[in-house]
Amino acid sequence: MKRKNLLYTLVFGSLIIFSNMIIAQENTSIQNEKAVYELINRVLPDDAAQFEVVFIPKENEKDLFEIESVNGKIVLRGNNGISVASALNYYLKNYAHCSITWNGTNLNLPHPLPEVTVKIQHKSPYKYRYYLNYCTFNYSMSWWDWDRWQKEIDWMALNGINMPLAVTGQNSVWKRVYNSLGFTDKELESFFSGPAYFNWFWMGNLDGWGGPLTKSFMDGHEAMQKKILNQERLLGMTPILPAFTGHVPPTFKDKFPDTKLKQTSWVGFPDVNILDPNEPMFTEIGKRFIEEEIRTYGTNHLYSADTFNENTPPTNDSVYLNNVSQKVYQSMALADPQATWIMQGWLFYHSDKFWKTKEIKAILNAVPNDKMIVLDLWSERFPVWKRTEAYYGKPWIWNMLHNFGQNISLSGLMSSVANNPAEALHSPESGKMLGIGLTMEGIEQNPVIYDLMLENVWRDTPIDLDSWLKDYALRRYGKSNEDADKAWQILSRTVYADSITNGGAESIITARPTFLENPGGTSTTKLPYNAMELVKAWSLIMAASDDLKNSDGFQFDVVDITRQVLANYASKVQQQIARDYKNKDAKAFKQSSAQFIVLISDLDNLLSTRKDFLLGNWLNDAKKWGNTPEEKELYEKNARNLITLWGDRDNRLHEYACKQWAGMLNGFYKIRWEKFFDQVNRDMVQNKEFDQKLFDEVMKDWEWNWVNATETYTTEIKGDAVKSAMRMHSKYYKTILKAYK
Repeated sequence: MKRKNLLYTLVFGSLIIFSNMIIAQENTSIQNEKAVYELINRVLPDDAAQFEVVFIPKENEKDLFEIESVNGKIVLRGNNGISVASALNYYLKNYAHCSITWNGTNLNLPHPLPEVTVKIQHKSPYKYRYYLNYCTFNYSMSWWDWDRWQKEIDWMALNGINMPLAVTGQNSVWKRVYNSLGFTDKELESFFSGPAYFNWFWMGNLDGWGGPLTKSFMDGHEAMQKKILNQERLLGMTPILPAFTGHVPPTFKDKFPDTKLKQTSWVGFPDVNILDPNEPMFTEIGKRFIEEEIRTYGTNHLYSADTFNENTPPTNDSVYLNNVSQKVYQSMALADPQATWIMQGWLFYHSDKFWKTKEIKAILNAVPNDKMIVLDLWSERFPVWKRTEAYYGKPWIWNMLHNFGQNISLSGLMSSVANNPAEALHSPESGKMLGIGLTMEGIEQNPVIYDLMLENVWRDTPIDLDSWLKDYALRRYGKSNEDADKAWQILSRTVYADSITNGGAESIITARPTFLENPGGTSTTKLPYNAMELVKAWSLIMAASDDLKNSDGFQFDVVDITRQVLANYASKVQQQIARDYKNKDAKAFKQSSAQFIVLISDLDNLLSTRKDFLLGNWLNDAKKWGNTPEEKELYEKNARNLITLWGDRDNRLHEYACKQWAGMLNGFYKIRWEKFFDQVNRDMVQNKEFDQKLFDEVMKDWEWNWVNATETYTTEIKGDAVKSAMRMHSKYYKTILKAYK
């Protein structure tokens, strides 16, 4: 009898567990479907009812989508939310000729909606489609609210992204971990960086800069991270959370005097403390962090950790390097046995003189092959996978880096992006290539390059660039235009064939004032293309203005191309100024320098016609995070500092994240140049030689005062984008032709 009762209990209990599992799966499926329908409603509020969503299984472990018209509706099928959203985007691009980008959107759907008479099916050849760089979280995302994040997650899903880096809201987790080790909040003030610098803090490059970080900011980002992760997971994404790499607070030695630490320095910032991986506390802290992170955010078992980020290890001893890597992985696996380490391969490019075969193998071989994935960070320019035998057997992902510092110069490598992912996929040398991705430092610029890169997600063949550009212009502008098509062909072989610069040449306008034609460093102005060719594209795009002026994408492009032409032309004017000074021609110097100042003002007025180019938005969004006047002031200082000096007055990264924005041009760059011209004028009158070093020191003080200032800049656009660009063309075209001849 007891055995019978026991059997009944076991069977009944199993049925309950099985039933609960089915209910849980059904609830999850309902939530997933709801999330996709809500996305469609956000993207197409007036036409959402015309679409039907159906979930289908994967095919041979490949994500896939299908589209067809059934009973008057467009049926979108996919194995998860990302696949369904990708189906929607495919339909919008290829049937409705619409486009959704950061900088210009065309959602003027034809009615009735075009039918899909023959079922469309696409499978992704890539298991993973990665997105984001640590730097993106500050150069672009420092001040994002939930509405902006939700738009980005929708964009990610529409474009097939399924593996996003998700590092928002980590400071509150670290705070709880270090509090549990006995550190007070006061002691941690010198540890946490300000809100515009937390990604370099997480990567172990700096402590405390831009701080102290307020509790309200930590709490706000923790709450937002929960929303981010929930939305990404509902759509079928597998977010990557951060892990421990040894970075500990400045006061760590006071608490634990017997522990071994090493110090690393980065671009002039004070040294930071890195815990020796042989210390038992290394894995203990790493384990505690992962455990607290999972309690707070859950997990998809993917963790990011980057050792020696732009820092050279203290030794190339293989045992040491192997041990570091092993301990980083162990600290993840102790808390999560299913952990997989997602490692940026940036160090192998950035410090390639150190990282040779022996050193790379030492750090990679410490982790099982199925527990590590390497991100080949700059595949379109410097494919490290080609010189490492595809990372010596580790799974890896091909990535487009493209952008540095969220600079907005027109630039990119279209040919590489169109051809190389598919070539790598089919190469017998590519080893365990699992995916493709985007690892840009900043977004919301050069939308064409990102649209092109993401075209690779659902195909395994190279992209025919000429035909793709025509399709791109059609869906971006809402109609075909021969002049616009010709302009894009020129753009593809000039600014978008840039195999020389890192993220495009900067304008001399944004450089600290000088007579040098190319200051170099963070202000490299040498163009990698024939400037006159770009002027031809400018005239062609202007010729399309009457036909395309109502398009949001065209309005952005016409301003952006005009901006680039004038930003390039500024070098011609600046060099005339230098010649006038060299010739001691005071009258000519005043004329040419006045022309330069007017050019900056004209650029500012042009850019003020588009929301994409307003300094006021960046500063205002920063202040919105503050709950007190003191917090608002601190956040605004962070925002101003990052895009100018970057660090203190002597930091060599000054201008690294420069911005050709309305407000920035008149409020910062123009004033610097006016001060430069005034000083040179005074020296010429007194027959004195201009002292560049003395001027730079004076300028550093002025720049630091601007960083700490609080004058306001508009968040409202002013004027008509196309008309403003046409005025610039009428005013400058002949002058520019003469200057280049």
